[in-house]
Amino acid sequence: MVLNELGARINGALQALSKEPVIDEKAVDALLREICGALLESDVNVQLVQKMRQNVKSRINMDELASSTNKRKVIQTAVFEELCSLVDPGVQPWTPQKGKQNVVMFVGLQGSGKTTSCTKLATYYKRKGMKVGLVCADTFRAGAFDQLKQNAARAHIPYYGSYSETDPVQIALDGVAQFKKNKFDLIIVDTSGRHKQEAELFEEMEQIAKATKPNNTIFVMDGTIGQAADAQARAFKESVDIGSIIITKMDGHAKGGGAI
Repeated sequence: MVLNELGARINGALQALSKEPVIDEKAVDALLREICGALLESDVNVQLVQKMRQNVKSRINMDELASSTNKRKVIQTAVFEELCSLVDPGVQPWTPQKGKQNVVMFVGLQGSGKTTSCTKLATYYKRKGMKVGLVCADTFRAGAFDQLKQNAARAHIPYYGSYSETDPVQIALDGVAQFKKNKFDLIIVDTSGRHKQEAELFEEMEQIAKATKPNNTIFVMDGTIGQAADAQARAFKESVDIGSIIITKMDGHAKGGGAI
């Protein structure tokens, strides 16, 4: 798993620092070289890695550390905080409110795991006591409605879809309206997978968003696509208001750092 491997590399670098007899500029450079190498091998954006390295270096004043009794602690804290800042968006995540009619739309590339993620999120909030419904607005992929229906049935979650209606915007609109009429707390809309070069599908996604007015749009990203994640995420963000990201397939690939 990429996070386990990356964590092991970073921990190893910090442990190596603790064994250094002398903590000087050379030791700090060796630490940062190992950590930055681990991040780059995990496909973290090179500019982010360079920025993190510069921030750590700027926080560590070797002249002040010369008189410090706990140099290792100061350096480890600086590294830890800068690593955390890589994945900290600086804002509180959106959460649905029980008793209100929250609409969430899922978007992403084909095969990224949107439908499965929809069911997992629905199950999570169902266990929290919310009344949750699933809407299948994916008319592009064969078997999409069948998959969602089977997942929803196993999780005992109400669902909406159509074998006859071919307009995904209409399906989304009807499904959301039906669940709102029945006072559901959370309505999750699953949409077709699409690529940033598929203009028609992106226009369809924008129309679904305009029709359903989601409180939150979740971008589901395949963790194995590496640096391609940046261009895809930007394309989706330019078309709809992405508020959250779910990263899938992080357990079987070493290139999940692209998610950062």
